[in-house]
Amino acid sequence: MLQLYGNTRSRATRCLWMLEEIGQPYELIERSTRADDLQTPDYLRLNPNARIPTLVDGDLVLWESMAINLYLAQKFDGPMHCGPEIAGLASQWSIWAMLEMDGLLLDLLMHRALLAEFARDPSHAERAELLLARPLRILNDALAARTYLAGDGFTVADLNVASILAWGRIARLDLSACPHIARWLGECLARPAYARMRALSGRS
Repeated sequence: MLQLYGNTRSRATRCLWMLEEIGQPYELIERSTRADDLQTPDYLRLNPNARIPTLVDGDLVLWESMAINLYLAQKFDGPMHCGPEIAGLASQWSIWAMLEMDGLLLDLLMHRALLAEFARDPSHAERAELLLARPLRILNDALAARTYLAGDGFTVADLNVASILAWGRIARLDLSACPHIARWLGECLARPAYARMRALSGRS
């Protein structure tokens, strides 16, 4: 059985979403981000970075959430399975989203929602939203020409990028200038597998 080390309040959520999409049995092994959870000899043998998530599939150990999802999409048959062309596009969009949006959205999220009020700096949030304008425009233009990022239906490309942009909802990211993103993101986050993933942590 597939084993995923992580929790439902971390980047492991995108892997849990993917596992729910592919419908394979799996076990979630809860790990927090605390040092006493991750910097143990047993866990460091799996992931020397002492981070989550980590996937164990038999003898194969994988870390980095995007790599885990791309692997799952190529290994298992079913609606999320992808061939070389889709896998290439999914890698392109996943890497791009991590480089261009992940850090900025995390900064926006921290300074609008997660940090204690006294620690929030509105200038950090304003800068992040300003710098997000360019990648959002690129993504919006891409989605103006097609319903999904790769192929004719929902794929791991959409899941990976939407899992990053989902933070924007919590951080009150303004998508009024990006109607194609808003439409696409709404469809992605309305999927039953996404709802099942959220239910794992008791969130509605």
